[in-house]
Amino acid sequence: MTAAEQVELIFREEHGRVLAALIGQFEDFDLAEDSLQDALVNALERWKVDGVPNNPGAWLMTVAKRRAIDRVRRSTTLERSLGTLDPPISQGPTERDQDEIPDDRLKLMFTCCHPSLALEAQVALTLQTLGGLTAPEIARAFLVPEPTMAQRLSRARAKIRNAGIPYRVPPIDLLPERLGALLAVVYLIFNEGYSATGGDEPIRKELCEEAIRLGRVLVALLPGNAESRGLLALMLLHDSRREARLDEAGQLILLDEQDRSRWDKMKIQEGIELLKEAVALNDPGPYQVQAAISALHAEAPTAEATDWHQIAALYKRLAKMSPSLVVEVNRAVAVAMVEGPLEGLRILDGLEERSGEYYPFHVARADLLRRLNQPNAAAEAYTRALALCGNPAERRHLQRRLDQLTPPVK
Repeated sequence: MTAAEQVELIFREEHGRVLAALIGQFEDFDLAEDSLQDALVNALERWKVDGVPNNPGAWLMTVAKRRAIDRVRRSTTLERSLGTLDPPISQGPTERDQDEIPDDRLKLMFTCCHPSLALEAQVALTLQTLGGLTAPEIARAFLVPEPTMAQRLSRARAKIRNAGIPYRVPPIDLLPERLGALLAVVYLIFNEGYSATGGDEPIRKELCEEAIRLGRVLVALLPGNAESRGLLALMLLHDSRREARLDEAGQLILLDEQDRSRWDKMKIQEGIELLKEAVALNDPGPYQVQAAISALHAEAPTAEATDWHQIAALYKRLAKMSPSLVVEVNRAVAVAMVEGPLEGLRILDGLEERSGEYYPFHVARADLLRRLNQPNAAAEAYTRALALCGNPAERRHLQRRLDQLTPPVK
């Protein structure tokens, strides 16, 4: 691995932790991000000569902090306030903060999820700042064009700056009003790790693990909240299959073809127990329903034994709780497994006008057309999906499907 590749890998792994600490100390998003970028450039230069340090995260933090202080000192508008910035740098988190929210990244996530910002802006800003996701990745997660997402992120930052939204942890009794956005952030970080929307790696293990870690902190922080338990259960159940999703050559293995002996039994057991605890709190929500769907897959000894009738029923319930294109596409797939591909295709046809750049819609449509023995239409849908998909393993899978429909001319 080259020094540049090592820097990129470490930067992805350490981005959220270092940036959270910098923003907590300097209370300035732009200053923190610019300083971390300076540290990254420095790392690219120094690590080629000196090698990667034993604790690269601490190295990045130290250099970024120095760059931030230098930037403040050079700024004529901020120079007068340098004295007020020094105490937080030396003091660190207060005892109250540590008692109430024992995690710097989670603290900043709650700060980003301020109710005066639109929900989508809360989620997008936190994903970019702490999840380390790029604007294009976030745009794909929200199914919107990249320029639209860039404008939303810019407006959110401007509102934080102009409205003087404080960078502080809200009291415990105000945390629930920000929980919805925070759960969405954690799940989107997990999804980006589980199936990366871009880059060379189809699975970003560090993002999956970070999301699960944050989920555990949330459950401990709010023990009476059912949806935080449901989300953690959902992530664990999905993550239990991670090692079985790719073969040795990096080719994608679909759920019904995976070696179930490679699924992580401990994660499955923990996820199911968490789901039971969530259901017992008698406060149903969409994450619990999704976890129940994932549990049905996890508990089936074979693909053929999967209870698709129950899964289709759960997706119907989820569509009422949280209507979205994503849910409807998944419901169409489940219905196709129960009632046949024609019924699934009928549901998809009703979604076509709003399918846009959501490539799983085109994948689902292509698969159903293939099962209906309509190769030309299926090939067109696979081609459309390929044009929109950024995950390398999924692209290779789609290309194989397309090649099977359109063999080369001899």
